[in-house]
Amino acid sequence: MLEMFELDFMRQAFIAAVLVGAAAPAVGVFLVQRRLSLIGDGLGHVALAGVAIGVLTGAAPTWTALVAAILAACVIEAIRLRGNTNADVALAVMFYGGIALGVVLLAKAPADQGASMTTYLFGSILTTQADELWQFAVLAVIAIGATTVLRKRLFAVANDEEFARAVGLPVMRTNLLLSVLTSVTVVLSMRVIGLLLISALMILPNATGQLLGRSFRASTTWAVVVGVLCGAVGVAASYQLDTPSGGTVVLTAVLIFIVVSLVAAARRAIILRRARAGTHPHRHYDGCGHDAVLHADHVDYLHDGHHHAAHDDHWDEHAPTRETSGRTTHEEHV
Repeated sequence: MLEMFELDFMRQAFIAAVLVGAAAPAVGVFLVQRRLSLIGDGLGHVALAGVAIGVLTGAAPTWTALVAAILAACVIEAIRLRGNTNADVALAVMFYGGIALGVVLLAKAPADQGASMTTYLFGSILTTQADELWQFAVLAVIAIGATTVLRKRLFAVANDEEFARAVGLPVMRTNLLLSVLTSVTVVLSMRVIGLLLISALMILPNATGQLLGRSFRASTTWAVVVGVLCGAVGVAASYQLDTPSGGTVVLTAVLIFIVVSLVAAARRAIILRRARAGTHPHRHYDGCGHDAVLHADHVDYLHDGHHHAAHDDHWDEHAPTRETSGRTTHEEHV
């Protein structure tokens, strides 16, 4: 395993994968909140046309793809704001037209330019050059930095646009910013994951983070951790197994999600079994309708002004004392 770090291209691939693994979930969490989980796929289609233009003109494909994706993101926001009943058709024309244009233009590229459609559609992280890492780094810093600094505003607008507009938040500019950040993430990810698999790394770590975290901030943190883990493990596995890096990274994300889902389901089953063994009139579990509160090494559920928690074969009631005390009393709830 460690011998792969003796190779320059593997070190470069590993760094690129970690950068993408951190940036993609950080932006993707707001797309999930807005129910735009697959928008990355559409922007990826248009980005392919930008790549082709860069290859044909001799410009850097990363930057021409970024320009194309940002322009597409602006058009998407304009269509969404108009609320046109034919918006879906307009977006389909733009997305499929973009990928078709990219396919046609790349087919016309001279062979000596090394333009491979597969490289951009499915990723080819092992071809990452040392001078390209700074591009990855710049784009990753932009994506992570913007989502960190503007997290509260992005969350407010993504969660409830009408409320955000009522309290005076710049909804249109915030949505446009999120679209631009999505474009940045798409272009950042295309060499690592591939334009056809980008949405997977933006969405799957967030789905896992929602199972692990008990708040938006915690879920986002978990999503970034899982994204970095997927990138690192995926690249290492692709080297050992001699498999495509993009597909291996995504399969790693799928596997982690399945494992966490099974563990979460088992945990809920244990809590329910303990609840049935006691005399508590309400069976608490994730999603039961009562707020979950972390208490020491376990979770309480806020119910009728008290914190209820399952302990062994019974339920305990944790009744808070005065605020100055900072302690809780424990009474068996019968």
